Amino acid sequence: MAEYRIDELARLAETTVRNVRVYQDRGLLSPPRREGRVGIYTEAHLARLRLIGQLLKRGYTFANIHELVTVWERGGDLNDILGFESAVGDPWSDEIPTYITVAELSQLFNGEITPPNIARALRLGLIEREGIRFRVPSPRLLNAGAELVAAGMSVATVLDIAERLWGRVDTAAGELVHTVAEHILARHAPEGILAGQDVAEAAALVRRLRPLAETAVDAMLARSMARHLNDAMGDHFADVLEHLGTENAEEPEQQNPA
Repeated sequence: MAEYRIDELARLAETTVRNVRVYQDRGLLSPPRREGRVGIYTEAHLARLRLIGQLLKRGYTFANIHELVTVWERGGDLNDILGFESAVGDPWSDEIPTYITVAELSQLFNGEITPPNIARALRLGLIEREGIRFRVPSPRLLNAGAELVAAGMSVATVLDIAERLWGRVDTAAGELVHTVAEHILARHAPEGILAGQDVAEAAALVRRLRPLAETAVDAMLARSMARHLNDAMGDHFADVLEHLGTENAEEPEQQNPA
């Protein structure tokens, strides 16, 4: 299990060191293990922090969250509860965010980095402003965009693609998650809250969902891409043949020599 100091824990949970200490004081987060004067936190702390952050964003108070945690921990084994929090709160990607400057962005995208393009990239979450540089949550996405620009597309066109794709993928992901969540709650929390063995079973189901979702999306995308590519190439060659047929029809007939 990974271990973190408080500053690294706060950064990974996208919060502040001060907030971590406040959550501990309010009883929402268990204290760290001590090694001398240094507090050592684990993935369980990180999962709890992410869960607290999600609930606070939804408008719940510290008192609401403390009541929920108290009821939850009273109804099930602590290891099962921490496992469920980890299954829900852990990131679904193993990508490690990187940082980039404006000069590096400009070099990566052939000098097409303009204020409007940066504003769109920020709005889409492709980059995040952090002081005088930018945080890149998904280096793979950024590099994919750079490859398209290197192939001749404009940055504006690549951002158009990203915006359309993001919207459609987000809609599909939302539908999938809500359907699975309804199934989990109907089966494992008929009285409104997960408890006992149901917590561990729900955590296992959530963890199984991750690779299943990625596999299904990858397979469907591959089939759709192949079909649309064949259609596009077929249309192109049909246009070429029609153009050649028109040219041949317009050519004057050659007279046979006397």
